Amino acid sequence: MPKVTQQYMDARREQILDAARRCFLRDGFHSTSMQDLFAESGLSAGAVYRHFTSKDEMILAIAEENMRDVLDITLAVATDRQGQSMGAFLAELLDVIRVKSVEEDVAGLAVLVWGEAMRNPSLARKLDQLMGRIRTNLIALVRDHQESGCLPANATAEGIASTMLSVLPGYILQVALLDRAVVAEVPDAVRALWPGPVDER
Repeated sequence: MPKVTQQYMDARREQILDAARRCFLRDGFHSTSMQDLFAESGLSAGAVYRHFTSKDEMILAIAEENMRDVLDITLAVATDRQGQSMGAFLAELLDVIRVKSVEEDVAGLAVLVWGEAMRNPSLARKLDQLMGRIRTNLIALVRDHQESGCLPANATAEGIASTMLSVLPGYILQVALLDRAVVAEVPDAVRALWPGPVDER
């Protein structure tokens, strides 16, 4: 029997998650059965269970993927682009969310995941961990800007980071529920609200 490569396994895993996203967006988490997921993915039960033992595991994997780009950007900015204004940084996050929502409806999935986290303690803990990592990176970035005089020092870095982070859920909710034109100017508005000494545009 030929050896199964990691590339093959990764492709199958993504095939299952793509099917799960379609099912969850169409029918919701609780109305989607494992049988629905087998049919949508075009794979056997054994093939699906080889990667995920339950719907909860799929939901968690989707939530992690949705937040990975946001986390990657905060890491990149915190380490490589300290000269970027906080407004430009936050606007970049919003642009990623907008693009990913057009491609994969990550905003709609995020809203579903938040609702599920209210009743699923393990998912809530994982989201808390991921948000904590993003917040830690933001705090470091805010402190750098405070030390350079680009942000006021009369508020804590923790408070500013939490305030900026609170913008994301509101934007995601609007992207999920409203016409795209309603939120089209939000990234530019964020740049204007939090300007920096360097105009990156």
